[in-house]
Amino acid sequence: MSDNQQTLAAKCLTQLEAIDIRPGKILRNLTVPELLEVAIHRMEGEFSDTGALSVKTGKFTGRSPDDRYIVDDDITHNTIDWGKVNHPLSEDNFEMIFGRMRTFVVGKEFFVFDGFVGADHETRLPIRVMTDKAWQNLFATQIFIRPTDIELVNHVPKFTLLSVNDFGAEYDIEGTRSETFIIINFKKNLVLIGSTSYAGEVKKAMFSVMNYLLPGKGVFPMHCSANIGRSGDTALFFGLSGTGKTTLSADPERQLVGDDEHGWSDNGIFNFEGGCYAKCINLKKENEPQIWSAIRFGAVMENVIIDPRTREPDFADGSLTENTRAAYPLNSIPRAVIPSVANHPHVIIFLTADAFGVMPPIARLSKEGAMYHFMSGYTSKLAGTERGITEPKETFSQCFGAPFMPLSAKEYAKMLGQKITKHNTKVYLINTGWSGGPYGVGKRMNLAHTRAMVRAALNGDLEKGSFIHDHIFNLDIPTSCTGVPPEVFDTRNSWSDKRKYEISARRLASLFVKNFEKFDNVAAEIRSAGPTI
Repeated sequence: MSDNQQTLAAKCLTQLEAIDIRPGKILRNLTVPELLEVAIHRMEGEFSDTGALSVKTGKFTGRSPDDRYIVDDDITHNTIDWGKVNHPLSEDNFEMIFGRMRTFVVGKEFFVFDGFVGADHETRLPIRVMTDKAWQNLFATQIFIRPTDIELVNHVPKFTLLSVNDFGAEYDIEGTRSETFIIINFKKNLVLIGSTSYAGEVKKAMFSVMNYLLPGKGVFPMHCSANIGRSGDTALFFGLSGTGKTTLSADPERQLVGDDEHGWSDNGIFNFEGGCYAKCINLKKENEPQIWSAIRFGAVMENVIIDPRTREPDFADGSLTENTRAAYPLNSIPRAVIPSVANHPHVIIFLTADAFGVMPPIARLSKEGAMYHFMSGYTSKLAGTERGITEPKETFSQCFGAPFMPLSAKEYAKMLGQKITKHNTKVYLINTGWSGGPYGVGKRMNLAHTRAMVRAALNGDLEKGSFIHDHIFNLDIPTSCTGVPPEVFDTRNSWSDKRKYEISARRLASLFVKNFEKFDNVAAEIRSAGPTI
């Protein structure tokens, strides 16, 4: 290490000891080439011909949401939306795990990244990420916002994340479901991760922290991607993993603001990240040129198979998981917006990947309809995104990101409704899933058609045409769009068996209604904006 790095490391160690974490050697804010050199030296991965690092994440190739906990204390007890998503862990159990973890890391070497979450200087969160693997620190370096040299010298983290891959909970006495854990403690400003190497847990844990803190500052946190057009018009894309959020926002005709998490303040929108975390199964240059070109020197590929002869990544190989990923800095995308802030959005796109094949390809939503579908968050989980998911399965993930939203869905939806009204934002629901039948029978929506519909929504062309009303899903569907055959909009007629379509559509509508029953004290105009049975 250089003298400057040694000074920073010593300062970092002093700060860590203040919260009773005493690792041995500290390697703080190494450069990308330095991290790559260490990772390769330790055989933590292998280089592709592009200079990207390919790593394997072991038994976890996706998030483990059932192993994520929030400490139940006097700060969180009455504010967290406890339930199937936000699992409580007692303060005593946290202290047992943290106590053993502190002992475990004594004398061990750690890689430290100091930086920020949030491109808005008024609300950004100074963070510290500590990992026992060089490649995970490289991931953090590419995903979060890097500090300037001056910011690094004066950096004081307000939240610290400690990830120890080979440390597990004693779940029979420490209150966890298994040896794996992702624990957020808002009183101690700490995140602990153990017994999982999947780097997405690092990213999502810090975003969950932001999603809890920002509403208290009057900022609406969103699990969405964002881009801007040539005239400065901003668009948001909400959707769970696999719905096309990253793909559709990486548009060569528009500038990318960010691909996953944003905040919406009184000043406009801002990205949480300094990088992108793209799903890359079946990635092709002709379909997604920006993402393809971004996977180069310094990028981290998770569970992507490298051809041993050519050293080229085989993006079609899903033998380890369908949830192959690549992390790269935002500036790897041509003309990306840096710093990643933008104006208030003109258009919002909700994305769903409907495995039943009955949702329309696109529909216009009223404010109440937008709040309904935001609270519902319907899609189909795709293979590999989460542990145990091997084929598409219908799900309702409120706010299009329930695992990362600690507060009540009604609280976030209220903020959405207020923003839509104040800024006259148009909202559309787009199905990137199946048509002509369910998964296994029908076909996945044509990406070129979806891009054309998105383009028409963003430039206002859809509003110039006519709409028909779908009485089952209570949606207004356009009848035409440049670049899309008219028959694409008639989902019912895309099925050869109309009776099966009717049964399947009404079944999905009933699932919407049943799911929404969990929300009490919701305004009647919002509840009535959803499907009918």
